[in-house]
Amino acid sequence: MEQKSIDKRLERIEKTLNFIRDNMIDADAILTEEEEKMLDGSIENERSGKLVSSERLRRELGI
Repeated sequence: MEQKSIDKRLERIEKTLNFIRDNMIDADAILTEEEEKMLDGSIENERSGKLVSSERLRRELGI
């Protein structure tokens, strides 16, 4: 292959890799079924007023 052809192919590969990197989903952002249930429970507890702030907890424990 000619050097120009190789350079063009490498440039296309680099652009493709950059696109993949920029659009790839972060694996840590995907919740497992168990994590999703835990999050839903936490949201429900927050809505119903069952959560206690860490500041309030420290105050009540005298920490």
